[in-house]
Amino acid sequence: MFSFLKKKASRKPVVYKRPEHCISRKNIDPEALKVLYRLSGLGFTAYLVGGGVRDLLLGRKPKDFDVGTSAKPNEVRQAFRNCFLIGRRFRLAHVRFGDKVIETATFRQNSQSVGEIIEHAAEGPVEDNTFGTPETDAYRRDFTVNGLFYDIKDFSVIDWVGGMQDLKDRIIRSIGDPEIRFREDPVRMMRAIKFSSRLDFKIERKTAAAMKKLHSCILMAAVPRVCEEVFRLFTYGHSREAFLQMWEYGLLGDLLPELSQHITASGGKKSMTWRYLEILDQYETMMAGRGLDVSNGLRAAVLMTDMFRAEHKDGAGRKVMQTMVDTLKIPKATYFTAVLLMESCKRLSSPPNKGKSRFIYNKDFLDALDYNRIVLRAEDKDEGVLNAWCDLYEEKGSKE
Repeated sequence: MFSFLKKKASRKPVVYKRPEHCISRKNIDPEALKVLYRLSGLGFTAYLVGGGVRDLLLGRKPKDFDVGTSAKPNEVRQAFRNCFLIGRRFRLAHVRFGDKVIETATFRQNSQSVGEIIEHAAEGPVEDNTFGTPETDAYRRDFTVNGLFYDIKDFSVIDWVGGMQDLKDRIIRSIGDPEIRFREDPVRMMRAIKFSSRLDFKIERKTAAAMKKLHSCILMAAVPRVCEEVFRLFTYGHSREAFLQMWEYGLLGDLLPELSQHITASGGKKSMTWRYLEILDQYETMMAGRGLDVSNGLRAAVLMTDMFRAEHKDGAGRKVMQTMVDTLKIPKATYFTAVLLMESCKRLSSPPNKGKSRFIYNKDFLDALDYNRIVLRAEDKDEGVLNAWCDLYEEKGSKE
């Protein structure tokens, strides 16, 4: 058995008292505080855990607030009438406040052998009902910056894994041996890239070396999880850097070999693919500022645009998008939207006329406008004709 999975000698964590960190309760979701205080008041250990702690320490607004606790799932359910248990391999408690969910998990530990981990790698990450301690829970997490806990009792940050120093040094480092951790769950390699690009952190040397060595293991991971993680790379307006790293580490070649080969043949780091993604990132940032989402069809179309425009033939949109269907099993709705957006370029390249103008009633017309604007701006081309289409849409809308 690999040494990482052997029982570790217990050691004391580094505890950062309230004056030594920047987390304030006013920046923590009030419903998450309710869960923390309720569990703590009942005598259980209850910590804010994971990415929420990381983002608060970085002065960012967390997307989610997750709780780790010594309370067993049924004990959490007994503490909250608005609690529902989910999962089979590992029971999670979802405490609901309207549309909001505070995910609450019992501290746990890995109980499988390395052979079992590798045998079941395609099923997803290692999850089971072996409960543990805060220490074992910290060590089973993916990266040190995600292994920090915030204690509601004394407002301290508890660090078992060296995550506080790596936050200061802006480093993504695997907890334990990265080769073992990536064999356990190959999707962690994509998560390393996601955090690196989103936070502008550098991937630590041993972690990066393991990714370069084991990138093809991503093909052992469950396809739906991989597909989900691919689209998460677009969020937060850092897709250019994320997919550039995917290409450099070899993961893009494993998942979308035709696209990777096209990027290499079209200039590598100078490929127009990166320019299209750069403009998409600006669009994503603008939409997020307005509280709006970007469709995965638009994201997929932009990612494949340079490959699509290199084809110069009818049906090219279907051909290039088929590569994402074959390997990532993207939903049909995403596929058809992406194809429509790509093929809208020809239609929207000339001024609207009586025969073409009905396109403004298509449900994907606004996405088509945005897609074409992204393409034109990436290629530094005039947007006058596209503005005429936009004016027509607004004119028709004002009359209805």
